[in-house]
Amino acid sequence: MYITIWCCTIIPSCYITTAFVLPPTTTHVSTSIANNNDASSSKYKLRSPFTTTSLSSTTTASTIDDDTSSTTSSTYKYTNYNKPIVLIGLSSSPQNNELQSLALSLSTSLVGNNSKMMGDILNKLERSQAGGLLNDDDDDDSSGSESVNSSDKQTSKKEQQQVSGISLSAIGLDTEGPFVLDSTLIRELITQQTLTLTSGVIVLDFNHEAFQTKEYEVDLIRAMGSIAKTLYEEDGLLCVYVNIDSTDMSNDVQERKRSIENEILIPFSDYEICMKDEGIVTSNSKEQQEGVMNWSDIQWELFRITSRALLIPPTVGQTANPSSNNNADILMGLNTFFLSLSFPHVTESTPYIERMCADVDSMEYRVDLLDVAKDYLSSDDDDDSVDEGGEVCKSSKENARFDILYQQQQLRALCRPYAQRAPSLPVAGGSGIIDDALPIVYTVRTANQAGTWPDDEEGIKAMFDLLELGLRSGVEVLDIESAWDAKLTDKLLAKAQSRYTSLILGSHHVVGTQVSMDEAIELYRQCRMKNRAHGAKVVLSITSNDNDEDQLAYKAAIEASKLDTPEIPNIGLILGEMGSYSRILNERFTPVTHESLPSVAAPGQLTAAEIMAGRMLTGLIPTQRYAILGHNIAYSVSPQMQGSAFVAVKLPHTYTRADVETVEEFIEGPIWNDDNFGGCSVTIPHKQNIIPHLDVLTDAAKEIGSVNTVIVKKDKFGTRVLIGENTDWRGIYNPLQRRLGDDIADDKKKDTDATTQYALILGGGGTARAAAYAASKLGLERIYFNRTPEKAQDLANEFGGVVASNLWQCTESEDSLGSILNQNNGNVKVVISTLPAGAEFELPEWMLEVTKLPVVFDVNYKPYNTKLLLQATSQGCDVVRGSEMLWEQGVGQFELWTGRTAPYGVMKKVVLENCLPKEEDK
Repeated sequence: MYITIWCCTIIPSCYITTAFVLPPTTTHVSTSIANNNDASSSKYKLRSPFTTTSLSSTTTASTIDDDTSSTTSSTYKYTNYNKPIVLIGLSSSPQNNELQSLALSLSTSLVGNNSKMMGDILNKLERSQAGGLLNDDDDDDSSGSESVNSSDKQTSKKEQQQVSGISLSAIGLDTEGPFVLDSTLIRELITQQTLTLTSGVIVLDFNHEAFQTKEYEVDLIRAMGSIAKTLYEEDGLLCVYVNIDSTDMSNDVQERKRSIENEILIPFSDYEICMKDEGIVTSNSKEQQEGVMNWSDIQWELFRITSRALLIPPTVGQTANPSSNNNADILMGLNTFFLSLSFPHVTESTPYIERMCADVDSMEYRVDLLDVAKDYLSSDDDDDSVDEGGEVCKSSKENARFDILYQQQQLRALCRPYAQRAPSLPVAGGSGIIDDALPIVYTVRTANQAGTWPDDEEGIKAMFDLLELGLRSGVEVLDIESAWDAKLTDKLLAKAQSRYTSLILGSHHVVGTQVSMDEAIELYRQCRMKNRAHGAKVVLSITSNDNDEDQLAYKAAIEASKLDTPEIPNIGLILGEMGSYSRILNERFTPVTHESLPSVAAPGQLTAAEIMAGRMLTGLIPTQRYAILGHNIAYSVSPQMQGSAFVAVKLPHTYTRADVETVEEFIEGPIWNDDNFGGCSVTIPHKQNIIPHLDVLTDAAKEIGSVNTVIVKKDKFGTRVLIGENTDWRGIYNPLQRRLGDDIADDKKKDTDATTQYALILGGGGTARAAAYAASKLGLERIYFNRTPEKAQDLANEFGGVVASNLWQCTESEDSLGSILNQNNGNVKVVISTLPAGAEFELPEWMLEVTKLPVVFDVNYKPYNTKLLLQATSQGCDVVRGSEMLWEQGVGQFELWTGRTAPYGVMKKVVLENCLPKEEDK
């Protein structure tokens, strides 16, 4: 059940009103609304004072682009973002109302499909100034409509506890006429944190039913444009343009969209998704057509693009971050591949997608090779025309721009069912993970650089426009050629740094001539783009191969990496048939073709299978041995999980159990002493006993005092170095960070006297140590409880915090849990139990009768439902199971061992298959 909150009804007189009524006017919409007068000059019939920001004649797309104050900042715009998301655009019709439907879906996703949380948010809105924004009446009489929104009705008061989505509309219509939100109220509510990321999605629909009365159109556009400008520029809200194909819109609506797209919709948004009739057609026949997207694909794309926008932005040279794998060292990691698509339309790849996805880690979207690219170039202007029947005809450039974005979404939709090598993408605001978004490398390759895009002045300018379009689409990797206009390059990179989370791949191709080693090295340095590129790709030509010239790019990459810091991935290739061996030598992010394709994208390209076979034959990839070290570990799922991950990415490694009573048995055994020993997982009872046998401990392993991962590296002399790491804390930290988000930091920032947020840690062993470390990283204070108080006190001494002697609520005992919370104005935000499942521990009832329920984390993954988890879920707590910790820490291990992204979905699936209760056990 969904609720729609219309941001427009009058609230009590003690507050600022949200709305004004527009009088009829005979003025019709202009072709350029930026040239209209200030919205405040219209003769509004005011319900109460209204203030708006004017849209001056300077507010055009080009002016916004030149705003260096917003594009050159080194601070990422959406860091620690906790404001509403805005959807802006035109629904195909008021009846179809696609923007509201998407807002409801996104709102549901942002709270992790938690209807209880959404009910609490709704109650909070009702008790605040936003109470006047609620509309209890269900005025929608389109119940028979085929629109996907027809089932998303507003709820009655009795049903509000079931609410799972909130849409906040900036425009409304009642018996007195249209009214539009006062943006100052939104600012107040955001400042008060009444409106946050999870409290609803704001909709600016320029085809709301209020626009159906023609005489209001100009004033509505002015007022809505003013709101869009304020929310985007002044309040810093994340705005997504929902670009709906105008083919089926009426002429008036098509004209309205054309007049405001380049002055409002694009300038006042950073991201963009496209859709056609997916929000109207509901028949299953559409889903069965190859290459045709459906409504769920559009919803998924919106979830993906907002999730990418709220990622931690990438850092040049970053090698590890437990909160995000959005770094080039992993995504462009060892033995990773991207497939260069050369089809004139992406749907032509449909017969080959499944087999291609099994072998590659990313898809390259070559915009210059698309048929639609010709239309983008052929248009001299953006003016629409009207045919003999009076129908508005969109310009070729407008059509092409839409189609370039839309085809990229089609490519993602085609890959999703087969994206087994995709990395994880945390869902914005929620606890979920998107694990079927195969990364896309967005490329506009110029003729000068072995592509087809024109490299004259006009062509280069158009290329930079299209590269910005790639940023707006939320691509994972943006290929930027390093040879072109410095000013345009700087402008694009500044915008990428301040508003987007895409990785930048600086590139240069030398076609037809052979360069020297020194020149090749300088090209790598050029591709660093003044330390703003996350990876550098240099492709060279050779005229002969008498002296191993096919190793030129490889050797230059190695030398260039020694000259600049921080080090970034260097990709080096040689063009043509003589360069085939360079593709085997290149360790990272190699472009490939596929054996199923009718032709290769470029001469000399090899398939991923051919390259992997070549690397194994030449010893570049030895078959390595891995194991899990422990005792009584027949239950362990790690062999299935890690083994399946190796298979998924086509690595020839093995993973077995090493079940021994003492660490020494393993140290003296064949696996540890094998030259191809790659590392091991370590579990009870050996996490501390393994430490004396290691050469180096990471900071986390040192602080936690236990090791669950051994990594094998070689020093510059080829000597084996054994590194001890702990990824258990990542298995605890990652799920909790997704669920808590920035709540703790926001509470501290909002009020220095705010409630102290605690993690209650149960147990006293090695996993409890990892839990204490993770809790400290999350910004939580720690309370420890264990049946052996001395062990709990040891944790408090090492990691900070206090020990509770019991979990009583009473305050008579100074060291009871209730007393500690009372003395420190505290509440338990998280409970982390490291107790054995056999202990059958449950929390005291008073802990689950509070207003803000804790997140309950049980590290046991068998059984799937412990007694503690059953108790917590019955009371409405958000829970984290040990199975999630298992695959999260396992993903960390895999990436440390292999130096590449883990196949997240594969590892998660294997764990669940082995942990979910069987039907007969339920």
